[in-house]
Amino acid sequence: MNAEKLYEKLLDHLRQRKQSGSFELAGLAMGGAWIAERLAKDLGMPHFGVINVAFHRDDYAEKGMTALRTSSTMPTHLPFNVNGANIILIDDVLLTGRTVRAALNELFDFGRPAQVELMVLADRGNRELPIAADFVGEKVDVADQKILVLEKDAAGKFSFQLEERAS
Repeated sequence: MNAEKLYEKLLDHLRQRKQSGSFELAGLAMGGAWIAERLAKDLGMPHFGVINVAFHRDDYAEKGMTALRTSSTMPTHLPFNVNGANIILIDDVLLTGRTVRAALNELFDFGRPAQVELMVLADRGNRELPIAADFVGEKVDVADQKILVLEKDAAGKFSFQLEERAS
């Protein structure tokens, strides 16, 4: 799967979506924030938000210091008024839905949006919660013991890597 082609699909979709009304972008740290940053630039938007889910994760006790590090390197930053906003949450990979649930909890700590839509590069299926993306770059089949990781090179181009899941 080509992450750059999937990114172009998201960009094309948002160009069309922009014609039907305004919206704000908020990317989930880390990969979703990278995507939101590039989308905002390519769409000529003045800003984008970052949502860090570290403190709303249901596995915070297991993640511990890793969660704490991501919250300090890429904290939640929403440079727009959440109340009444149409917000498109951006993430790189959707799997169980638990990270999106945590992102919604974090988002609602800042206010009550009028609408929240979800956009992801890759959807792996295997939901544990009733969460679905409004727009998906591609549905992918990845073995359960693998993790699909978004990488960004020095030029800002995206690629996916498959890694073994830690036991």
